[in-house]
Amino acid sequence: MKVATAGESHGKGLFAIIEGLPAGLEIDISRIDEQLALRQGGYGRGGRQKIENDRVEILTGVRNRVTLGSPVTLTVCNKDYENWKEYMAPEGCDLSRRRLTAVRPGHADLAGAEKFGTDDARNVLERASARETAIRVAAGTVCRLLLEKLGVVVAGFVRSVGTATDEREYLFSDILKAKSSELGMLDPEAEREAKALIDRARATGDTLGGVVELRACGLKRGFGSCMTFSEKLDARLCSALMGVQAIKGVEIGLGFEAARRAGSEVHDEIFYDKKRGFFRESNRAGGIEGGMSNGEELILRAAMKPIPTLRKGLQTVDLQTKEPTRAAAERSDVCAVTACCVVLESVLSTELCAVVLERLGGDRMQEVISRYGGLPR
Repeated sequence: MKVATAGESHGKGLFAIIEGLPAGLEIDISRIDEQLALRQGGYGRGGRQKIENDRVEILTGVRNRVTLGSPVTLTVCNKDYENWKEYMAPEGCDLSRRRLTAVRPGHADLAGAEKFGTDDARNVLERASARETAIRVAAGTVCRLLLEKLGVVVAGFVRSVGTATDEREYLFSDILKAKSSELGMLDPEAEREAKALIDRARATGDTLGGVVELRACGLKRGFGSCMTFSEKLDARLCSALMGVQAIKGVEIGLGFEAARRAGSEVHDEIFYDKKRGFFRESNRAGGIEGGMSNGEELILRAAMKPIPTLRKGLQTVDLQTKEPTRAAAERSDVCAVTACCVVLESVLSTELCAVVLERLGGDRMQEVISRYGGLPR
């Protein structure tokens, strides 16, 4: 299975093509729209979310709400395009206006402008923008629907915003409730502290990042491989999450903490009984050993840096004049960690779906479900 996306932040729309989905997968459009709405929410979001009201449209590959086995094409329109058509229309537009030359530290502006040979960073930022993640949420929800048919469920919550951190441990059933809170946090006290930090950042023209924890429950053993580095499940999942805008670090299980502990405090001891088969009473490995799933919950955490568009602007250099200036302040969020959690769940679902289908094959959902059911837990 392969997913490709296209579209600019202020262009006509965002698009995804999903190749390799089996026939017979029922698509609940309301589930996709629900995830798109969650992505637009969260305390600290900016003005763009008041303009857009994201809804998916399926263009190909689905008939009567069921996949045909052909490529599935999804689109999410950009309502804001009507306000930008004069400067963004592919048929012809005014390039002298809405230029961006005061390149933003931490954004793709400068590196992209130099790479692609332009003196207007808008040609770069329109694609580099996190607006692109809307269509990845749409595609990821389709993949989530397939995983759920196999009994694999993905969920996530916000561990921290700035210095406001939730150190508690939670059951998977607890994490499923996270979306009912404003920030996607499970500890009310940590969330109150986080909201106060966001308010302070907004007042000073600053931004905040945070940490998201992701879980996947129900994935059986043996997905991924130890035989080649490119097939390692942890490598693939970390690469997928690192491909999301603003993500600067990913860890699995204990992650970096494992480097500080003795081996006896890191590795999960193995037990066996006739009913459960092989099992572990701890999950410090985060469900992956030797590049393969071991039947335990997958546990991943991703660190999102603060958004690089600051209202107060950082010191930079104008791309055209080479003179010192303040970075451009495009309309932006103060904090988007809650939205990032939704995006990361979708991206994790997409990569897991690809891994599962590579191993199982099958042209129809009945084949996929039957083959998965025949695997040992």
